[in-house]
Amino acid sequence: MAVPEGGRPVIRAEKVSMGFGQRVLFRDVTFDVKRGEVFVILGGSGCGKSTLLKLMIGLYRPTAGRVTILGGDLAEAEGEARRNLLRRLGVMWQSGALFGSMTLLENVMLPLEAHTDLPREAREAVARVKLGLVGLSDAASRLPAEISGGMAKRAGIARAMALDPPVLFLDEPSAGLDPVTSAGLDELIKDLARDLGTTFVVVTHELQSILAIGDRCIMLDKEAQGMIAEGDPRRLRDEPPNDTVRKFFRRETA
Repeated sequence: MAVPEGGRPVIRAEKVSMGFGQRVLFRDVTFDVKRGEVFVILGGSGCGKSTLLKLMIGLYRPTAGRVTILGGDLAEAEGEARRNLLRRLGVMWQSGALFGSMTLLENVMLPLEAHTDLPREAREAVARVKLGLVGLSDAASRLPAEISGGMAKRAGIARAMALDPPVLFLDEPSAGLDPVTSAGLDELIKDLARDLGTTFVVVTHELQSILAIGDRCIMLDKEAQGMIAEGDPRRLRDEPPNDTVRKFFRRETA
């Protein structure tokens, strides 16, 4: 997958630290995310992957350091400036987070209802386009309880894309999926990144997905309380910089 070079990074993390009380999750994490790439945050359970994602989208404030996204700092932005910045981000949570009493079409329409003045006909048309992009055109009238886990993830991505954000965050997109469904979701992410030029930030520990979709990645480690590797995941697999990275990519237990 070609990644544009040059220009200001879409996301920049500078010496970011995060903890809760006396518990430190990570310290001095620094990285850039380039426009149009699929950037993966990986690591074992409890290393702070999802917490870092929440920092990036402004749900948490770092205990030290700074994250800027699309030129703004969500930890500092307020009022209309914060709302405008949030509108430019799309998020799909691990479960899909769909409203069970609404059809898939209604779920995807929600951001359009909250953030635009489009008439219902236009909102519905946009939502149908987004469902089409993720292969769910025929499921628009179905409820979340009537679809599979993989379809729910795709619907979550469609809703995250409703406002055409330049950056999409995906939290554990392959979690709970069988290998075939997971591979299909990986292909969808690659296709969307290529065809729409969207920047993806993906949190996952699923090795096959990391190698399939990632242009670049960072690896967090619970014991090190920070970032222990950065680069092309295939290079990290083939030329691991330390034992922890080698064990992760080669599935070694000792």
